[in-house]
Amino acid sequence: MPTVGGFHKGTGKAYPGKLTPLVFLTCVVAAMGGLIFGYDIGISGGVTSMPPFLKKFFPSMYEKAALVKPTNQYCKFDSEALTLFTSSLYLAALAASLVASTVTRKFGRKLPILFGGLLFCAGSIINGAAEAVWMLILCRMLLGFGIGFANQSVPLYLSEIAPHKCRGALNIGFQLSVTIGILVANTLNYYFAQIKGGWGWRLSLGGAAVPALIVTVGSLALLDTPNSLIERGQHDAAKTRLKRIRGVNNVAEEFNDLVAASEASKLVEHPWRNLMQRKYRPHLTMAILIPFFQQFSGINVIMFYAPVLFNAIGFEHYTSLISAVITGGVNVFATSVSIYGVDKWGRRFLFLVGGAQMLVCQMIVVATCIGVKFGVDGNPGELPKWYAVVVVLFICVYVAGFAWSWGPLGWLVPSEIFPLEIRSAAQGINVSVNMFFTFIIAQIFLNMLCHIKFGLFLFFAFFVLVMSFYIYFFLPETKGIPIEEMSEVWKRHWFWSSYVTIDDPHNRVEITKEAYP
Repeated sequence: MPTVGGFHKGTGKAYPGKLTPLVFLTCVVAAMGGLIFGYDIGISGGVTSMPPFLKKFFPSMYEKAALVKPTNQYCKFDSEALTLFTSSLYLAALAASLVASTVTRKFGRKLPILFGGLLFCAGSIINGAAEAVWMLILCRMLLGFGIGFANQSVPLYLSEIAPHKCRGALNIGFQLSVTIGILVANTLNYYFAQIKGGWGWRLSLGGAAVPALIVTVGSLALLDTPNSLIERGQHDAAKTRLKRIRGVNNVAEEFNDLVAASEASKLVEHPWRNLMQRKYRPHLTMAILIPFFQQFSGINVIMFYAPVLFNAIGFEHYTSLISAVITGGVNVFATSVSIYGVDKWGRRFLFLVGGAQMLVCQMIVVATCIGVKFGVDGNPGELPKWYAVVVVLFICVYVAGFAWSWGPLGWLVPSEIFPLEIRSAAQGINVSVNMFFTFIIAQIFLNMLCHIKFGLFLFFAFFVLVMSFYIYFFLPETKGIPIEEMSEVWKRHWFWSSYVTIDDPHNRVEITKEAYP
């Protein structure tokens, strides 16, 4: 079915090969890099709602939330120090992702994943033993360095090693690991919060060492991608590796295309500077706007602060934690749906359907429910059970919409559209923008909730509307197109074709440009 800005692949190039058990297992191991990111997202919101943690590190916040019993629920957790605990990690991840892009280009995709696991493991162990706020912030920085390295390299690794026909599903394994990490963290928070003596938060924070060890050990078993080997001049090893991972001997066509892409990339001495060239304008735009919109969808408000948010709208402490577990479970299930459908239905379809679902839930339901009950003074009185059920239900529908669209596709699409010559640098931009705006949202959310109240959800709904229009008009369909042939989608796009140089289309994927009304 024709779609504005979309493309259908014709009888274009299809490399021989299949999804081998080796590639599947390798992708599963690599995707585990998402565990550390997801675990941190889930754990930080849980511990910041635990009274013993607040009492030890943020006593003024503890008194405000637990002892004073404020009538304005919107401002119950408004604290810059508390949000800095959560958000400081993402500044470190931003810096690390820029360094990781150079490491990835010169030393391959495996080494940054190993670095990410080691740094996260060190940070989590020290975090669990923290005795002062400065120790928490320092450890959060170490965790951020680990996440920056892993998030920069894992999506690239998955996109390069996977066969093009199932690249989407295998790449989304990263996001599935993120959601599993969130669910595990939320579940552990619920049980650790009930430990007598009030030291359960230490287990929550220190427990991050477990997924970190999984990533660290797993990275040692990973195979370097043929793209990376060719990029470093190891052509014979790359061809042998390509035969092994594709399960066939006839890999000459794909190998030659990889070599040609590598030779072109070697002509680029300064990939960061080259990103500013006109012909890379579509790639740079996507590298910036997709992660920007992903964060301004409002999802990390739910994921970071789910227990705090539920607590702020009147849920009891343990009830708020179990509600976060429920949303985490929905997140995992919906991401699995995306894995099934991304290579069948396409990227654009999931983006648009998920965006519509999120918009309805945020603007019409969640904002309305909270606005009617809490008003502008934040005093809802006694909350009936049916109200709590309705709020959790529609937040779950919202999370599902994100989890099968902007969640996984926000990582998949940027990692598959960049040419080899700018791939590491562009992915560094993508992760940096993601981490920067994750930091901004994490830092200002509780303050925004206090000042604009239920209007916060309308604020995010506006961005969901804008980003859905952006996808509809400006993102071409990339389903089923070999990663080294991706340049053709831009050359035949109604808008981006004016930026990309049209060269000889010989031996390229045939893509039909569709009418634009």
